[in-house]
Amino acid sequence: MTVDAHEPGLDRYAVLGNPVAHSQSPFIHEAFARQTGQRLRYERVLAPMDGFAETVRAFAAAGGRGCNVTVPFKFEVPALATTVSVRAQLAGAANVLRFDAEGWWADNTDGIGLVRDIEAGAGVPLRGKRVLLVGAGGAGAGVLGPLLEAGPAVVMVVNRTPDRAHALAARHGDWAARHGVRLKAGGLDAATGRFDVVVNASASSLAGAAVPVAAERLAEGALAVDLMYGAPARPFLDWASAHGAVPRDGLGMLVEQAAEAFYGWRGCRPDTAPVLAALRQRLEMGT
Repeated sequence: MTVDAHEPGLDRYAVLGNPVAHSQSPFIHEAFARQTGQRLRYERVLAPMDGFAETVRAFAAAGGRGCNVTVPFKFEVPALATTVSVRAQLAGAANVLRFDAEGWWADNTDGIGLVRDIEAGAGVPLRGKRVLLVGAGGAGAGVLGPLLEAGPAVVMVVNRTPDRAHALAARHGDWAARHGVRLKAGGLDAATGRFDVVVNASASSLAGAAVPVAAERLAEGALAVDLMYGAPARPFLDWASAHGAVPRDGLGMLVEQAAEAFYGWRGCRPDTAPVLAALRQRLEMGT
């Protein structure tokens, strides 16, 4: 199905952020719409740093049905919603809004996107595994709840500032206990032993900094995931390969979290594999 994005009467969605011009969300959601036969248009909206809430309200008032939210506004989203999902409550942030007649609904699809990419995309079941989560900022907070729900034996959260790791773990303590997961936290040097899955949710890749954990934390054949993709993720991926781990970037997570948002808006779940393949090809070609 081919849809003219300017055709009147189409349901409108958008990604809001600052910056936002680089976002691949329009490509992803337009691919989902073609695949599922959904008639919609998807845009990029640049929100002023001091005017996010006003930008969201204006988009909704102009007929928007929902939006994705990217940095730096995810922490502002829950306060705008009438209903906030459990995973968004745990994260303290949301990346999805749906505008319903009875009120706005907020969700955080980052974590379930990561879990689905690890388990389906990389073929690594998380149940019973030892997981090291590096970073306790917004990215780490967004993925911890679904990681725990997947039932690993242990999740260790480490962060350059230990207090942030402890605070994030404390917020998820009951959730971890409910799912039978041993949840620990500390500074970057607090992790001991080896881990089956290492997730880099820190800002190290974006900042061009050194890999924040020692190679001794990698179990043999461990999966090492960086939530970034493209050039920023390359040093972490190269480090993982050099130490016998299986490297994976965050592009699969990006597509999977988008699919969860699409499902929340449209009630149908797209097939993510062909969209991920098309997106990788698109980025390799520099388009």
